[in-house]
Amino acid sequence: MNTRLACLLLVILLGWTCAVQATIVDPTWLKNQLGHDNLLVIDVREPEEFLAGHILGSANLPPMSLFAEHFLLPPLSELQGLLGAVGIDHQRPVLVVGNQDFIWAARLYWILEFLGHQQVYFLDTAWGHWEPGLLPISQEPQPPTARQFIPRIDERRLATKLSVLAAIGYQPILDGRTEAHYLGLESGGARRAGHIPTAQHFPWTQNREEVEGIYRLRDLSSMASVYEGLPKDQNIILYCTGSAQAAVNYVVLQALGYQVAVYEGSWSEWGNDLSLPKVNPSRQPPH
Repeated sequence: MNTRLACLLLVILLGWTCAVQATIVDPTWLKNQLGHDNLLVIDVREPEEFLAGHILGSANLPPMSLFAEHFLLPPLSELQGLLGAVGIDHQRPVLVVGNQDFIWAARLYWILEFLGHQQVYFLDTAWGHWEPGLLPISQEPQPPTARQFIPRIDERRLATKLSVLAAIGYQPILDGRTEAHYLGLESGGARRAGHIPTAQHFPWTQNREEVEGIYRLRDLSSMASVYEGLPKDQNIILYCTGSAQAAVNYVVLQALGYQVAVYEGSWSEWGNDLSLPKVNPSRQPPH
C-alpha cells in the first residue's frame, strides 16, 4: 500500500489529517490530533520531569529504560513488556516527545520502527517550548491501559558490528558524535579514540536549532541541503557513542527519504574492541 492511499484510509477511518512523510510534526499538529482517543503520546523524560508537568493523557517512558548494559537494546521480551505496559500496540499511532536534547525521544522512535511499528510520529519541538496554552498540561499522571505489543522485527533498521565491518568502503557510514570524538581528541569513555574507517562526520546537533531559548528540529527543507550528497539507493549506517544521538540523524534522514539503520553498539562497542579497524586523525602525522 502506498503512502497516499494509507493516508486516505487513515482520514476515512480515524478522521485524521495526514501528509506524505509527515513523520516529524509540530505542536499545532498535535493540538489538532489530541481529540482523537487513539493517538498515544509518549513522554521520554525523567519521571520527576514528567510529574512536574506533561501533556494531558500522555504516558511516561524514562530514557534509561530504553537501554541495557553497554548502551545496547534491552532484551526483546523486556521491550515487549515495557512498551505494552504504557499502552503501545501496532494499531495505535504513537507520538514521541522529549526534552531539548531530542536524543531520548529519537531513540524510542527508532526502537519502535525497528520493532515494526508503522505509525510513529516525532514532535519537532522540545517539551514546553511551544506557545503557552497551546497544549493541555497536567501534573496528574493518568495510569495507562496496558496493551499487547507484538514485535515485528524490521532488520533494515538495525546495524550490527558485523554489518558495519562489511559496509566499510561500500556503504555510507555517518558518525553523529562531536568533532572532538570524530577526530580522536576524546574517546567518549571507550578504550580507543577515533572513528570507524570511511565514516563521514554528520554531528546530530546540526539537526537542531535554538532560537531565543526555544529548541526545535531544523526545517526539513534546510536539512535537505546538508544531506544532499548522500545516496538514496543505499542503506546508510548511523552511529554515535551509544545509538541515541545517531537516532536523531535517523529521524531526519528517514523523513527526507533516505534508507537508514542505526548501529546499536556504536562507538561504545567499536571503540572497545581492539580487533576492529579505526582511524584516529589526531594521531596521524601532518602532511
